[in-house]
Amino acid sequence: MKLGAFSISLSVKNLQVSKEFYEHLGFKVFAGGEEMNYLIMKNEDSLIGLFNGMFEKNILTFNPGWDQNAGNLDSFDDVRSIQTQLKAQGIPLAQEVDPASMGPGSILFFDPDGNTILIDQHV
Repeated sequence: MKLGAFSISLSVKNLQVSKEFYEHLGFKVFAGGEEMNYLIMKNEDSLIGLFNGMFEKNILTFNPGWDQNAGNLDSFDDVRSIQTQLKAQGIPLAQEVDPASMGPGSILFFDPDGNTILIDQHV
């Protein structure tokens, strides 16, 4: 199963304070904007999303169809295929994508410890 680019999406209390903290660790703003209440920050191949007021818990995020630079991949496992494989393995999904749809879509589920996993396809 090819899950695509990986990042951690952090729910932050103060976007500016968190941005400055991660800049001290060598991260630079890669996408998003403070006016949108989120920043995607990058340090080499590591991605961290900082989100203010968008969700409560931190989320492990995978983006099928994207590389670590948000570039489109020629070959990837579509989110609908991933959904089918997860369901066949008995993994319950909290949010599903319409299997008849095409293009962007997302699924949401939880690991055994309650950590949120988002598979969010943009292409």
